[in-house]
Amino acid sequence: MSFNVIKTNLPEVLILEPQVFGDERGFFFESFNKSEFKRVTGLDVNFVQDNHSNSNQNILRGLHYQIEKPQGKLVRVVNGEVFDVAVDLRRSSKNFGKWTGIKLSSKNKKQLWIPPGFAHGFVVMSDTADFIYKTSEYWFPKHERCLSWNDKDISIDWPIKCPIVSEKDNKGIML
Repeated sequence: MSFNVIKTNLPEVLILEPQVFGDERGFFFESFNKSEFKRVTGLDVNFVQDNHSNSNQNILRGLHYQIEKPQGKLVRVVNGEVFDVAVDLRRSSKNFGKWTGIKLSSKNKKQLWIPPGFAHGFVVMSDTADFIYKTSEYWFPKHERCLSWNDKDISIDWPIKCPIVSEKDNKGIML
């Protein structure tokens, strides 16, 4: 099993394209293999939690992060399509405040590795989307924060102009 690894404009954020085997019956691919992940990324990550969310079209979730016990996330879409975003929040980074985004879908089967120290969010482009992700740290509500999805200093180029955002996410802080 093998993954093609593509660097984004934020070098620590990686796109993983799995090798997919398909024929008239359907397809098969290995969505995660710890030793293969380490081999292709050079990262030895211990994932501790899997999450699954379902959202309707135009729902925007995020941009979430934890101020203590930051989470690394390996994200993918198993039904539908999203535009997925990571924002570098590491103050010591030359890329602090910069973002990267990619379309993830059940069709392209791409995954995105978002390291600890990054805010994460996505907007649903299809009628619905099922979004699955592994985390390198547990969720701690008392440490969770939200960066404003429409912060002008970050200027994320979201593919929709009027997303549906939760009350919590609408109260996100500016960079």
